[in-house]
Amino acid sequence: MQRWNGWGDDAISLDLPLRAIQHLQEIIGEGTPREDYPLDEMVRRIPPSRLPDHPLITADPRQRIIHAHGQSLPDWIGLRGGTMLSFPDGVAVPGSTGDIQELLDFAFKHKIIVIPWGGGTSVVGHLTIPEGKRPVLSLSLKHLNRMTNFDPYNRLATFEAGVKGPDLEAQLRAKDFTLGHFPQSFEYSSLGGWIVTRAVGQESTYYGRMDQLFAGGTMLTPKGPITFPPFPASAAGPDLRHLLLGSEGRLGVLTTATVKISPLPERHDIHGVFFPSWKNAVEAVRIIAGTGLPLSMARLSNPEETMINLLLAGHETHIALLKRYLKFREIPEAEGCMCLIGFIGSRRIVSAVRRESSDIIGDYDGVFIGKTMGESWKKQRFRGPYLRNTLWDMGYAVDTIETAVSWDRVTATMHAVENAVRSSLEPVGERVHVFTHLSSVYTTGSSVYTTCVFRLGETPEDTLTRWRTIKEVASDTIVAAGGTISHQHGVGTDHKPYLKPEKGEIGMDIIRRTYLDIDPDERMNPGKLV
Repeated sequence: MQRWNGWGDDAISLDLPLRAIQHLQEIIGEGTPREDYPLDEMVRRIPPSRLPDHPLITADPRQRIIHAHGQSLPDWIGLRGGTMLSFPDGVAVPGSTGDIQELLDFAFKHKIIVIPWGGGTSVVGHLTIPEGKRPVLSLSLKHLNRMTNFDPYNRLATFEAGVKGPDLEAQLRAKDFTLGHFPQSFEYSSLGGWIVTRAVGQESTYYGRMDQLFAGGTMLTPKGPITFPPFPASAAGPDLRHLLLGSEGRLGVLTTATVKISPLPERHDIHGVFFPSWKNAVEAVRIIAGTGLPLSMARLSNPEETMINLLLAGHETHIALLKRYLKFREIPEAEGCMCLIGFIGSRRIVSAVRRESSDIIGDYDGVFIGKTMGESWKKQRFRGPYLRNTLWDMGYAVDTIETAVSWDRVTATMHAVENAVRSSLEPVGERVHVFTHLSSVYTTGSSVYTTCVFRLGETPEDTLTRWRTIKEVASDTIVAAGGTISHQHGVGTDHKPYLKPEKGEIGMDIIRRTYLDIDPDERMNPGKLV
């Protein structure tokens, strides 16, 4: 069963190795655990529904709680601290496109706000319930999970938009194909959610971002349906698919999506590489990315994250042997950087690409350590979010900050964000643990993904204030560095104040006018983006 106030399956838990706990305590102090707010108390606080009766809508309090939030840190604080105040008035789980249209007609007739709900995994406030007098309907698409067309000749497949990652891949893999989109939220997030937030998967270097994988589909809007044909290419004016991509529910409800698919690769090997310094590592990765070699990924951790990865690995004997080997190869423990590089395709291509990459890696004193670390990462890559549960129970909060910049700004941006976040809570006598990796690399630049850990406050309000302080200084630093405010998580409510510097006054006006033209009464997920 899925947790109501945390991440994932409540039967799954991850323990932190003792050395990892000690390392964290040395940096920011012992955790400050707080008692969770009881579900029964939350249920008793749910106000009466303001919705008229409809056979497809339930006002069950537990369903209203589940659909009141995503997985952002403010969502967690509100749930686990008992401070969440806004809930949808009802939840609908349509079983067909016809049901969705019926619900939209009902909502528009009764002036009801509609929030499309895919997997509930948003980490930036896409699902925040707006306060006000208008009732709110959460529209869950979880029953729209079928593949409706499979076209291997043209390498296209069409799905209902509510399909979750595992179900989508299972249907394709049964036919020896894959979409290749594997975000960390893969087990719970939906295809529609990936598209309307312009999501990025862990193997996007090879398969592409979601804005490259989305070929077409159908959306139901307040003005009627829009169909996006899956042309292989077009020069017929602006590509209207980009109105939908990143729209975050403001335009309507995506019901079906056609995506580009790929045959399952013959091989997919992930090798571990260690570099003696960040400078060497980032230069090697930059050059490899610039060659256009078909890699599935190049995930480069800075020295602090490298240390965290080794501490979390747990196998002390194996790690001790690895450290001894790296010392022999003149990789300093305090400055070494680990990089996971994925080689994918036929055996011939994998061998050739590995040879080409090895030459570049050797030029920067990189050392291959085999596939053990890569295989371990591949097995555990969707388990990382469970550490949020573990750390919260120990009295720590975890959040992530991400951007993308050109290569000449990568290192400076990383240091600026880390320094700003690390010192952000000093006025209240608290410290923040920060570490960073590059995960999506391009010929012109890279994503920069920073994790921060800090202690819970005395009250939920204190914890929220700490988070806001960190979020504001990190976001201001990203804007000042010339980075995008989001490379992969979208905008929602958390990033909304920082969108204007990126889009400009005219750009924001174009977005705003487009949404108001299609949804003049602002009934589709209002308050997000603009």
